[in-house]
Amino acid sequence: MPDVVSPKDPPGAGLGLRRALMGPLLSMEDGSVDFLELAPENWIGVGGRYAQGLNALGERFPFVMHGLSLDIGGPDPLDMNLLDGVADLISRFDVPIYSEHLSYCAAGGHLYDLLPIPFTAEAVQYVSDRINVVQDRLGMPLVLENASYYAQAHKDMDEATFIAAIVDETNCELLLDVNNVYVNAVNHGYEPLAFIDALPLPAVRYLHIAGHYDEAEDLKVDTHGTDVIDPVWALLDEAYARVGALPTLLERDFNFPAMEMLLQEVQRIRDAQIRYAARSEEAQV
Repeated sequence: MPDVVSPKDPPGAGLGLRRALMGPLLSMEDGSVDFLELAPENWIGVGGRYAQGLNALGERFPFVMHGLSLDIGGPDPLDMNLLDGVADLISRFDVPIYSEHLSYCAAGGHLYDLLPIPFTAEAVQYVSDRINVVQDRLGMPLVLENASYYAQAHKDMDEATFIAAIVDETNCELLLDVNNVYVNAVNHGYEPLAFIDALPLPAVRYLHIAGHYDEAEDLKVDTHGTDVIDPVWALLDEAYARVGALPTLLERDFNFPAMEMLLQEVQRIRDAQIRYAARSEEAQV
């Protein structure tokens, strides 16, 4: 598909729109966050007070969308009804970004987990064909996240090469999940900055940052249920040095603290973006 870059990407720092946070999100002041990210599967066809809340937030904050069940790498046919629902939300709220996980989550039915795709040339072609179907249907690039994983079924290439090959085949874009890089680097024993540097960085559209669970010293689990740790904040600074201070989302899916605490982490994203801007200005002097 032709390159399509929306001029409407929200700047700054965002927060995930979760139903459990609907009340606090509706009560927070304008400007508390720069955008909200919603999972379309949780909002397609929703009515009643949740629909009213969604509409109210859509009038105050830009939305981006991050899907949970597109199953871009799975063996089942693509869910075109899901894509129709996604297209409807994109149109209703003028959503500039639809992202998903570079993984699979169904095989003869939904697996309720995000599983790794084999890093092979055959998988590159298979996934690319499916990405092109999605992009043609929506008329916009699909933005794919580097996923966390804990075991790898098979690989003929490393993950960054696999991702780069898919970007080259499809002109899709990337969601750089900084916490996933950190988690995978610990779990699989590689250098996180080397992985980031090996990605096709011009394809990065926006970023995620989140907390994780320490199962063991050498096993981190991507949970989105805790505060972001200092090494992941430091990795965000390094990512900005490479791709610029692109829009960045704080992911929190459960174990929610008070909204004040969440907004403090959102502010830490903004602070990192301010540091990047200051360094850029100094470099130009």
